[in-house]
Amino acid sequence: MATPQTPYDAVLHAARDVTKLESALDAEMLGSALLGSVYAIAETDRDTAVREFVTGFLAATGRRRIAAATTIRQVFATLVPTAEGTERVRPGSQAPTWTTQLGRVHLTGSWAYGDVYGDQTSYLATFAYDDESGGSEHALVALVDHNIGITKDVFVGGPAERILDQVRQMCADDELTWFRTEDPARLRGEVARHLAVTDDLGELPGEGSLATDRALVGARLAMLPTAADPTGPVEVEPLSAAERTDLVRRFLAAPEAARFGLDTVDGPELASLHFCLSLLLDHSASFPDADPMRWSPAVSGLFLLDWVHRRAVLDMDDAAMLPRVLRAWARYASRQRGLPEAATTRTDEAIEEMVPEFARLYSTGERRSPATAAVAQLMADGVDPDDPAALDAWIEANRHRLADDGA
Repeated sequence: MATPQTPYDAVLHAARDVTKLESALDAEMLGSALLGSVYAIAETDRDTAVREFVTGFLAATGRRRIAAATTIRQVFATLVPTAEGTERVRPGSQAPTWTTQLGRVHLTGSWAYGDVYGDQTSYLATFAYDDESGGSEHALVALVDHNIGITKDVFVGGPAERILDQVRQMCADDELTWFRTEDPARLRGEVARHLAVTDDLGELPGEGSLATDRALVGARLAMLPTAADPTGPVEVEPLSAAERTDLVRRFLAAPEAARFGLDTVDGPELASLHFCLSLLLDHSASFPDADPMRWSPAVSGLFLLDWVHRRAVLDMDDAAMLPRVLRAWARYASRQRGLPEAATTRTDEAIEEMVPEFARLYSTGERRSPATAAVAQLMADGVDPDDPAALDAWIEANRHRLADDGA
């Protein structure tokens, strides 16, 4: 066979055996995988890129009468019904019997599960075809990562009962996970809202079936009810200065602060203590949920090994104080949220293990942003940032180097 000349020809060639598949589910999974290649290479707005591809594909293949072409057209029209031209797609004369069941599914159950820290929530929904000839009951699983605010991975597969049983057992065996029945409208809203962010990422997460299953996940989510009063994500107002002061005061009066000797800090160390606490609160405010009490091994790692180096200039007292403050605060936050002791211990041990790498990153400065590096150099040169004349003189003297750093 000649080499395909267009992307549409390439897709037709890849779908040449679609009529040999045994069920509508198999065909929808093949169609989703083919559209996944479009989704994966789009630089932004991937959902729109897929829709535009299907629009072009339907227009370019409208006169193709071979069974594979007419069948894959039906599959694409089912997966992406918002594409232009889907209303004109008709079954071919040699269409497999299962084409009448494409997209004809109903929800059989919906659940959610995740870690007690609140880092990630997975949503699971099971579907069955209206007629068993469409294929077996199958499951949709979507992983929402709250630390980066995206749907990190999606998966569609079966048998649904086996997947559900595996998830139930996994959660039952792990005291740091939870499992519950979920409202299908909430499931749709949460997965779709975070998927919209994923669709605009410049680079997709590297592992999993996100690209290959994205189109089928979208089609299945569309089968679920929408919330009666969709309000979208709850906007979390940042803590006011008074609220931050009160929160710090309550923490310093708590047993966790005393455990790490923070209740008796005085003299020069006191300024470092309050600076470190302000960094913890600033980091918490950078998340979509902006919850100062949500600390986990993952969140602690983001803070201690990345964020603080890019956003703050620490002196030696600050660097010595910060891990101790973080351990105390994470324990305090765990108690406030009622987490099991095992969760508290795991976070504390994780922070302790991070300290050597934190110290190395502090000493090398390799993760500092150009702006942070400039401020660090300014302080090392003994320049008072509050002295405008001294600051202007320093900037003038270092203008060439600053320009090179920012290049």
